[in-house]
Amino acid sequence: MVTIPLSLRLLAALLIPAAAACSPTVKIEAPDKPIEINLNVRIEQEVRVKLERDVDDAIRNDPALFGLPTDSAPSSAKGKKP
Repeated sequence: MVTIPLSLRLLAALLIPAAAACSPTVKIEAPDKPIEINLNVRIEQEVRVKLERDVDDAIRNDPALFGLPTDSAPSSAKGKKP
């Protein structure tokens, strides 16, 4: 039978708890402040469509102001009835 020296047993008895104490701990906690989400949404297309329609109306009302012949109509009049 193999006998383990007393000093080796004491060393193992001290190292095992020390190694267990060094294990990392992970804590999951809710933050103190609420989560803030900033949504900066740009709505450009609607503004562009409105501007295009306004320009079409202005050209239709006074084509000479834009250097066009009086009988010309804008080509981008989308779905509008004259």
